[in-house]
Amino acid sequence: MTQQQLNWKARRGRIFPEIVRSPEEIAKRQAETEAFHQRGRVIFERVRPELIANHYNWFILIEPDSGDFFIDRDSMVALQKGLEKYPQQRFATFRINETGVCGRI
Repeated sequence: MTQQQLNWKARRGRIFPEIVRSPEEIAKRQAETEAFHQRGRVIFERVRPELIANHYNWFILIEPDSGDFFIDRDSMVALQKGLEKYPQQRFATFRINETGVCGRI
């Protein structure tokens, strides 16, 4: 019996080629994301001194439009708390520490 050779070649390209964003649209989305994060940062800086003593290194999710925030040791639990009250909203996520950074580089 002869062995069959496969001439399979990997296809390269975009996953969704029909979605093409212009550089202007990309810049606009980045600016909107940065503005959203800055609105959340203002609220974070306001509440951080009160929370840092009892909740150090906990996660805080902030809904900037209302000013509400949700804290927990686990980021997913905090997210669930936020989604119960605001199911369709985005949240700015911070860590309750000196910098507010959630991870390491």
